[in-house]
Amino acid sequence: MEAFYEWFRILYEDTGINLPFMYDEYDRGRILNGLWATIKLSAICVLFSVIIGMVGAWLQGSPWKTTRRIVNVYIQLFRNTPPLVQLYFFYFAVGILIPRVENDWGGTSPLIDSFGWAVISLSFFAGAFNVEIFRSGIEAVPKSTIEAAKALGFSRLQIYKDITLPLALRVVIPSLNNNLVNLVKTTTLAYAIAVPELLYESNQIWSDNVNVTEMMLFLLVAYFVLVGILVWAMNFWDRSLKIPGFGQ
Repeated sequence: MEAFYEWFRILYEDTGINLPFMYDEYDRGRILNGLWATIKLSAICVLFSVIIGMVGAWLQGSPWKTTRRIVNVYIQLFRNTPPLVQLYFFYFAVGILIPRVENDWGGTSPLIDSFGWAVISLSFFAGAFNVEIFRSGIEAVPKSTIEAAKALGFSRLQIYKDITLPLALRVVIPSLNNNLVNLVKTTTLAYAIAVPELLYESNQIWSDNVNVTEMMLFLLVAYFVLVGILVWAMNFWDRSLKIPGFGQ
């Protein structure tokens, strides 16, 4: 591997193309930490936003008008405001109300750090869209199927969990795929509150080495690969859930 790393140092000396994270151990550590933070942030936000979507879609069908109104207010609030504004609101406005705890250095630290606020904000943002996506899938399930389940004595929760949701998933995956792709790309906004993700660490490297062009090209390729993996996984899931004649 040393010869491989050294090749990039020679490339820089001969051509001026500077990719320091390939030959400098410190910069390599920074970029790997940023990549891991991006993957972790994306995975957690994807999971939570899907859960929010499923639960929110179920609550939209609640027999209580107040519950339905609360869900609709949530959807309109998070769908109609910029995600960066939401991120700043959680981090600066809500974060100041959260109590602080003692750290190992004798000082105090926020109970929720910048990574935690990024997870909360981005999950709620994408979850608002996911609620509507799952709602559209639920409405595509034939009413006769739901009526048959009611006739068999299924509760509302059982019908949703065991019948409506599995069928709705087969309809919503293309739309869900699109929203989750946008969510992964939106994680770059975490840079604004100093979450050490890929964009943040890349900025630190290009500030030290003045190689903005090379680092931006690297970021373009890195996110293309990350999003490509998500799209492949979602398409594989879509094919595995297909029922001939349903959702086509």
